Amino acid sequence: MADLFSPLRAEALRGIPHGFFGRESDSEADRPFEAEREAVLPGADFAMLRQTHSPQAIIVERAWNHEERPEGDALATKVPGLLLGIVTADCAPVLLADAENGVIGAAHAGWKGALYGVTDAAIVAMERLGANRAKIRAAIGPCIAQANYEVGDDFGNAFLTADRRNARFFRQGKPGKVHFDLEGYLMARLVQAGIAIVEASHTDTYADEARFYSYRRDTHRDVVCHGRQVSLIGLSPD
Repeated sequence: MADLFSPLRAEALRGIPHGFFGRESDSEADRPFEAEREAVLPGADFAMLRQTHSPQAIIVERAWNHEERPEGDALATKVPGLLLGIVTADCAPVLLADAENGVIGAAHAGWKGALYGVTDAAIVAMERLGANRAKIRAAIGPCIAQANYEVGDDFGNAFLTADRRNARFFRQGKPGKVHFDLEGYLMARLVQAGIAIVEASHTDTYADEARFYSYRRDTHRDVVCHGRQVSLIGLSPD
């Protein structure tokens, strides 16, 4: 991802227009992420959400402007020439595609959305549009890595209450602290949901300041994080 027009791409989504962008992303423009859209699918319409860390998935049948964005954290569509967009700054962007049936999805997965099933909701929404989960391929983009995702024990308890096997996604840190593997948890969750091909970027937004915005990194510096990077997926109109 050396520049704006070389976004990180996933082998799992080869043949599907997509890209995980870095801090080159321009979320403050009058037409947000215009350059990124042109880099992925020139001339495409665009849909994003007012993200709320929920498990809510929205089926997209048309583009909408920035002010019209509904609340939610996952999208699905079968409309050619339409791009789905997710913004992040440590949370994980997850892009999904059933190329055979012409259905795509995207999810914004922070810890809360991940725990309460935002990726599952995205898959179900795709199925409503004709996708077959056995044919869906998924890619997890850049997000905060376990080494830098230190949380309190009470955070871990929420995952253990949901499933004791979730202990494998936590590593002991300082007294009263653990480190959470968000990427690993999402990979396991997608596989458990029946997604046969899941690819992770293994790219840490916190550690790579030159390339990515990081909400947690800025918080540790007592700085307000205004930036967000965008991840896009679309269906070619051809």
